[in-house]
Amino acid sequence: MGRVGRVVLVTGVSRDLGRRFARAVATDPAVDRVIGVDVVPPRGDVGDVSFVRADIRNPVIAKIIAKEDVDTVVHMSVIATPGSTGGRNTMKELNVIGTMQLLAACQKAPGLRHLVVKSTTTVYGASSRDPAMFTEDMEPRKAPRAGYAKDVAEIEGYVRGFARRRPDVRVTMLRAANVIGPHVTSPITSYFRLPVIPTVLGHDPRMQFLHERDLLDVLQQSVTNDVAGTFNVAGDGVLMLSQAIRRLQRPAVYLPAFAVGKVGSVLRSARVAEFSPEQLGFLTYGRGIDTSRMRTILGFEPKYTTAEAFADFGSVLEPTGGRSERLLAGIAQALPSTPAVDPHRRAQRQGANHG
Repeated sequence: MGRVGRVVLVTGVSRDLGRRFARAVATDPAVDRVIGVDVVPPRGDVGDVSFVRADIRNPVIAKIIAKEDVDTVVHMSVIATPGSTGGRNTMKELNVIGTMQLLAACQKAPGLRHLVVKSTTTVYGASSRDPAMFTEDMEPRKAPRAGYAKDVAEIEGYVRGFARRRPDVRVTMLRAANVIGPHVTSPITSYFRLPVIPTVLGHDPRMQFLHERDLLDVLQQSVTNDVAGTFNVAGDGVLMLSQAIRRLQRPAVYLPAFAVGKVGSVLRSARVAEFSPEQLGFLTYGRGIDTSRMRTILGFEPKYTTAEAFADFGSVLEPTGGRSERLLAGIAQALPSTPAVDPHRRAQRQGANHG
């Protein structure tokens, strides 16, 4: 009897979201087998996934695709944090060179029918000249010159080139908003986990989030549905940064952009949080994306709104308001001319203390 389901290869399974997606898609009745690929084994349960230890930067990935008779590739090994890879150079090599080698392997695979790439809305950048909502056919107002955003822009360019060379392969690119949830470790979740949250004075950026479960669901739907194209993916609605901080019951320190950058450098050096230039831009100007194509063409409806996704993330965090005065005072002393704490929050806390 011949094969009745798809054979799916998933990259990046050593990280939590990649491992969980591979395990979930392996249970789909439309999928026959799942092969997980990464340079190190996943640390959790992979269920019925067959793990192959391989580096996608090596041409051996082409042999794996051919040997396993893969017809669907899901690329999830684009890394946002240089600290997790040993530095920026290694991160770029993994992201860009790894994607190039993977696409070269896909190019040579006659049996390949579908490529799904997890991208990010970071590709749009963040600036004061941005539109209210980015649609999929819009370009960033300022092309990224370095870092994660530049990696993603290059990766998307290579994917579009592959789609032109292999029109017989359905290519689905998912530009996910910041993925958030109780189990997610990323630059944005590390930022919100700080006991005191630095914000850019005079700015209150709009944010959209995608719950981790919705990311897994949209990836699985993209594998089993024959829909090609580029899609913005996010939960409904927006959340202002000030609202997010209040809902976490965390104090904020308000600093000029250059000072937030300096604080970020200290936190990055201490491996407490990743503060890249693109993250600082996002925390200054925010970003809005239009998700109409996600609903009308891809046919996907997230279970969590942006606010609900953020609430689920925050449900496992302990509030730190009222217990961080020494840290706030230390930052204020380092930057004596900077208004350190929102006066409205200070008045609220003082009122609560006298009540």
